[in-house]
Amino acid sequence: MSQLTTHPQESAAGAGPSAASRHTQRQGPASHPADLRASGTTMRSAREGGNVLSIAAHTTWMTGRQLRAIARQPAYLIIMLIQPVIWLFLFGSLFRKVVELPGFGAASYLDYLVPGVVIMSALSASMWSGMTVLEEIDRGIMDRFLVLPLHRSAIINASAALQALTIAVQSIIIVLLGWAGGAHYAGGIPGLVVLIVTAVLLLPLTFLSTAFMAEALMPHWMRVVANCNPVNWALEAGRSAMSANPDWARVAIQGGGLAALAIAVTALSVLMFRAYQKSV
Repeated sequence: MSQLTTHPQESAAGAGPSAASRHTQRQGPASHPADLRASGTTMRSAREGGNVLSIAAHTTWMTGRQLRAIARQPAYLIIMLIQPVIWLFLFGSLFRKVVELPGFGAASYLDYLVPGVVIMSALSASMWSGMTVLEEIDRGIMDRFLVLPLHRSAIINASAALQALTIAVQSIIIVLLGWAGGAHYAGGIPGLVVLIVTAVLLLPLTFLSTAFMAEALMPHWMRVVANCNPVNWALEAGRSAMSANPDWARVAIQGGGLAALAIAVTALSVLMFRAYQKSV
């Protein structure tokens, strides 16, 4: 409070370097006020080039900001792999003979399990994706973004882009670990790409899906839920694409449904940010 009364002539836009430095110390290194002001000109120029181009430019800038934060803590990615490795090798060894059950329909449980672990890992990573946004709201950084000439959708898009990149890298590592453990991917590279993309589009309903058990062996009510479950769409699309004889029509329908759902949820998140902006 004494700082405000001592320097009433300083404003957020016109404060000198010492004021910017003091504000940085109060907000922490993640706020980068100098970078935010410097980016204003770039954002205005991008907006002049058209709405779509400006959203893309703003999203790229915001995503780069979050990637720089991840680069400062690379242990984050390593920690995220601990649980998937446990699932992969513990469950892979524990349930390896389940394929002998009539109707299971898979020759190797590890082959069957890898897509499930990829989807479960994507779910686990997605559960924490909103924590960064909540932290920035709590520290007041989000309020500073909202007064910039920045498209509101870029804030959500950047979080989604970072999450997609994180899940993609994590999924590739899990697939490679499964391959090293003896899993076989008859669908080749195209199938693996479909698996990773569907993992990125996932929603948190993994346990009511075929992640760990074949649909034919599930209770009837669970099969009904699984057929309406976006997570199951991702699993079935990934497994089909990785099989020796993919059903590409089914892959397209399930993948398209996931993409539409992801777009709808992103749009809803943007509307929620607009409501938050009006409340502050």
